Amino acid sequence: MSASDTVIREARPTDAPGIAHVHVATWRTTYPGLVPANFLLGMSEDQAARRWSGLLLTREPGHGTFVAADPRGEVVGFATCGPRRGRFPDFAGEFYAVYLLDEVQGTGIGRRLMAAMADRLLEGGTRSACVWCLRDNPARWFYERMGGARAAERPIRFAGTTLVEIAYGWRDLYPLARMAAGA
Repeated sequence: MSASDTVIREARPTDAPGIAHVHVATWRTTYPGLVPANFLLGMSEDQAARRWSGLLLTREPGHGTFVAADPRGEVVGFATCGPRRGRFPDFAGEFYAVYLLDEVQGTGIGRRLMAAMADRLLEGGTRSACVWCLRDNPARWFYERMGGARAAERPIRFAGTTLVEIAYGWRDLYPLARMAAGA
C-alpha cells in the first residue's frame, strides 16, 4: 500500500476501535524492552476504544485527531495534537501522538499525518509545536527527518520504572506543513 492509497481525515467517534487497535499494536511492537512487559501485556483494545470514543465525542477547540484509512476504510494510523501540555514555553502546540502499523511505516503516511496536524495547529493560530517521545524509541528519528530539532530531555516515571523522554520541536510549523504535504 502506498500513501496515495490512504485517506487522511478527521477522526470520528466510530473510528475509536480502529484507533485503539493501532494504539495497542504499535505499543506492543515498538516498546518491548523499553516499557515493562506487564504493562504492554495488560493493554486492552476494548479499554482503549472506550477511552478514544470519549475523547472523540468531546472535541476541544485547538485539538485535532486524524486517521489514516486504507482503501477498505480500515484505520492503519492516527495522530493527535493540540495546545502544549505542561511547562515548555518555547512551543505553543504539541503533537501528542503519531502511530502507524508496522506494515505502513515508511510509505509517506506519517508525513501526511504530520501535515494534517501542522495545518490544524496553524489554523488555530499556533505557529510552533513539540513532540515528546522515549529517547530509546527506534522510530524517533522520524521526527528529525521531519525537521524537528532536539529541544529537551527529561526523566519520567512510567509503569513503575524511570524512562527518559526527549522533545523535538518546530519553531515554525509552516515549513513542516509544506514539506510534509509533499510540496
